[in-house]
Amino acid sequence: MVAVFDEVVTQGIRRNTALQDMLILLCQAEMAERQARSVRYQMGIAKFPVLKNLDTFRFADAQVNEELIRDLHTGSFLDVPRNLIFIGGTGTGKTHLATALAMQCIRLGKRGRFYSVVNLVNKLEQEKLAGRAGFTGQSFGQYRLRRVG
Repeated sequence: MVAVFDEVVTQGIRRNTALQDMLILLCQAEMAERQARSVRYQMGIAKFPVLKNLDTFRFADAQVNEELIRDLHTGSFLDVPRNLIFIGGTGTGKTHLATALAMQCIRLGKRGRFYSVVNLVNKLEQEKLAGRAGFTGQSFGQYRLRRVG
């Protein structure tokens, strides 16, 4: 709110905007900043190895259903609990697509976490040795999406 206060008030005075409308604009700016801050925080928590999006994915070079991927990119698949599994060899775009979908879902207000299979197995092994088996599995309940693999 502080960052846009001068601009909103100056524009409001110039345009003869009602005080209540200026306050609404200030509140909207505050809500937008809080949402942006939340997305930045959740992106950090997700621990993506690299940031990817669909704009940089080359569908022409991949054997994937572009229409399906674009539909998944809306996040609607989270409405019904189910898993998405990307199968393919090295360099086929699995991580790129999964990361792009997860990042979009986080922008839509969901929470997620990225694990490579190796890192997840190591983490589970360490928990088992420390006598805390199941801790990571229980923490998965807080995420609406997660990437394993």
